[in-house]
Amino acid sequence: MVDADTPLVLIVDDEPAQLALLSYNLKAAGFRIATAKDGEEAVLAVAEQGPDVVLLDWMLPRLSGLEACRQIKASVAGRAAAVIMVSARSEESDRVRGLDTGADDYIVKPYSVAELVARVRANLRRLRPAASGQVLEFGDIRLDPDSHRVTRAGAAVHLGPTEFRLLGALMERPGKVWTREALLDRVWGRDIYIDTRTVDVHVGRLRKTLCTTTNGPDPIRTVRGAGYAIGG
Repeated sequence: MVDADTPLVLIVDDEPAQLALLSYNLKAAGFRIATAKDGEEAVLAVAEQGPDVVLLDWMLPRLSGLEACRQIKASVAGRAAAVIMVSARSEESDRVRGLDTGADDYIVKPYSVAELVARVRANLRRLRPAASGQVLEFGDIRLDPDSHRVTRAGAAVHLGPTEFRLLGALMERPGKVWTREALLDRVWGRDIYIDTRTVDVHVGRLRKTLCTTTNGPDPIRTVRGAGYAIGG
């Protein structure tokens, strides 16, 4: 089974050699990889696969990188992703245009693969801190992804793997309301087909464990008709 915690990078480029090079190096750096060969395919891939990072070439067939970026950032899945525009255009006006279109970062060709991987990781630290090993804290709850430990008010909280990933997703974005479908994608992975009611079951287990550990208040908020959030 694919580890849903492993960040997914969508590489969009119409040059097969470049796709192969980036795929090899990003896989070696520990990422899951998806690819697209044109702008239209990129927009569809973002909607279907929900990548964490999109490496988007400016010059693409069928739909330019700029227009693809606009459409990606207008979608629910795209707003949750970091889009890194990749272009040979190095003028300041081009960078500004790319960023104004919605790109989160801009990298100029030619670039070193090491720099590109570093940019991917930097954007992930901003959007998915748990995936990059950062300790997450919310109120009296502390989650350490590297040691796989959770404490509340200093007391150890013993969670199963699914509840641990679920808490991590909620704590990465305090106040954000996650739909059940979004939590299924993030916690279980898009390749797993299970009922959305499974989310309710695991949220219930997580709540019970968090609350009984220290008899503290329930930190998880249910938003009727929408989903779940921590805080907010």
